[in-house]
Amino acid sequence: MRVTQGQLPVELPGDRGGVDLNLLLALDVLLDERSVRGAAARLHLSEPAMSRTLGRLRKALGDPVLVRAGRRMVPTPYALAVQAEVGAVVERARAVFAGPGAQDLRTVARTLTVVGQDAFAAAWAPQLFARAAAEAPGVRVRFLQESHLAAPVLREGTADLEVGVIDTVAPEVRVEHLHDDVMMGVVRPGHPLLDGEVTPERFAAADHLAVSRKGRMSGPVDAALTELGLRRKVVGSVGTYPSSLFILLHTDLVGLFMSWARPLTDTLGLVTFPLPLDLPPLTLGMAWHPRNDADPAHAWLRGCVRDLGSRTGATHTREPSDDT
Repeated sequence: MRVTQGQLPVELPGDRGGVDLNLLLALDVLLDERSVRGAAARLHLSEPAMSRTLGRLRKALGDPVLVRAGRRMVPTPYALAVQAEVGAVVERARAVFAGPGAQDLRTVARTLTVVGQDAFAAAWAPQLFARAAAEAPGVRVRFLQESHLAAPVLREGTADLEVGVIDTVAPEVRVEHLHDDVMMGVVRPGHPLLDGEVTPERFAAADHLAVSRKGRMSGPVDAALTELGLRRKVVGSVGTYPSSLFILLHTDLVGLFMSWARPLTDTLGLVTFPLPLDLPPLTLGMAWHPRNDADPAHAWLRGCVRDLGSRTGATHTREPSDDT
């Protein structure tokens, strides 16, 4: 088997049972790149050679592995199911055969995938990319927006780390609490609601913008208002928090945001205010599959997210439910 440590190839012995371990590396890179051309470039091979390797993989696995969807290639369900395990095996092989220096993050070439609300990427990605450039230049971080459909992304290997409100019921998934937070109201500068005390009655009387990846128009805020005999008017909803900020900036709508993401509201010059409601705290956490417990690159990523979370302020935050 040939694996790459940075740009330097390391030769590994073949499997005694007749399995060509070179195919593991090829499979790992193909599933990461999802492109024959990209995989060929990563492995310093010609495209025809990479295409032949994909053919060998298909024959060996009895599965197409990658199939064309329009102008791109997408992995099959089986390929997605084994992707994380293949990546873990390749990383362990690198560590074993590269010797004591294998733990040096500067020699690791990996793509790590984080799934969560796009507000997380918008608020924290700049610092995370800067830290990767300084500490692990061969590590690429890919952010994926969480889906409105429940899927075992950690178990299947679609994502390496999940950040946000962790509600998984998979017993093997590791979960770490980062911090708690509260929701804030957010409006444009000069909004009429800011002229005087923001009471529950004045808050409910305003026109509101909801955020929900499922398209819902109500959530915990509405439940709290109902307990007070009040009801707000929600004029519409959008799927992501960052997109809601640009709408709030140019309208008299009232929105909601997380205090841990205040750098985004501050950058746009929006005004935040405490909600005049008794709402439960929001809990931000991260989760990962135990196959990644001892992986140095994954441990580095967890440490970065842990540090970013601890610096969000004295009100340790939590990501909200997507339905507000």
